[in-house]
Amino acid sequence: MSLVGSDANARARRRRMEIFAFLFLTAVLMPALAVATVGSYGLAVWVYQMLAGPPGPPSAH
Repeated sequence: MSLVGSDANARARRRRMEIFAFLFLTAVLMPALAVATVGSYGLAVWVYQMLAGPPGPPSAH
C-alpha cells in the first residue's frame, strides 16, 4: 500500500467528516439552539409576569 493512496483516502475521509459536521451544525444544532433560546426567553417572561403582574398601567382601585 502506497503512502500517497493512504493520504488521499485520509483527505477524502476528513472532507466527508467536515461536510457531515457542517450539515449537523446547520440542520440540527443551530435550529435546536434557536428554539431553546426563544423558549427560555418566553418562559422567563411568563414567570416574571406571574410574579410582577401583566404589563400595562396599574389598575385604579
